[in-house]
Amino acid sequence: MSAAPVGPRVCVLHTVAALPAVFDPLLRELAPDVRPYHVVDESLLADTVAHGPLPRTAARLAAYVTQAEAAGADAVLVTCSSIGPAAEQARPLVGIPVLRVDEPMADEAVRTGRRIAVLATLDSTLGPTADLVRRRAAGRDVSVTTSVCPGSRAARAAGDTARHDALIAEEALRLAADHDVLVLAQASMAGALDLLPPGALAVPVLSSPRSGTAQLASVRRREPAP
Repeated sequence: MSAAPVGPRVCVLHTVAALPAVFDPLLRELAPDVRPYHVVDESLLADTVAHGPLPRTAARLAAYVTQAEAAGADAVLVTCSSIGPAAEQARPLVGIPVLRVDEPMADEAVRTGRRIAVLATLDSTLGPTADLVRRRAAGRDVSVTTSVCPGSRAARAAGDTARHDALIAEEALRLAADHDVLVLAQASMAGALDLLPPGALAVPVLSSPRSGTAQLASVRRREPAP
């Protein structure tokens, strides 16, 4: 009796230790055939926040990608928008897809409206996400407004989660008033919007985990080397 087909193996690369628990249920729901394994390196994000995009950070990400291919992965999903540009740089180095979690979100934003607002709490995430939206909108009449939510990072650093969330909700309301779609550069911000009454935000609000994970449903298993 022949063995049952084995689904593609996927490396899911994170820069926040809590994210495997966030993505596991999404993987089961949206890409049930894949065999994921998680890699977490929080220093990639820490270095990017502290120093901006560094060549050594891009080189380390590229090493993770090439090691994933060597380990038999059929694709790599990079779940951190701050290092998304480094993920793109790594693509020519391997023969497997290297996916940015935020690319489908950017495409949906461009399809949804002409006036796009991108909200973040970190400069390191805001720049790469806004740049991605602009590139995906090439040739279209689209405007992109960016905001680093004032005071939110300091509130989180002080352990004041309630104020952090309230500031995000307040800034989201401000941006939604004169834009067609709101993009959350950090998926962790979505929970803050639960503070708002239903219907308070009259525009679509996009975040990356669901659509980014759904990309993996189209990944195909590589044929084993002879």
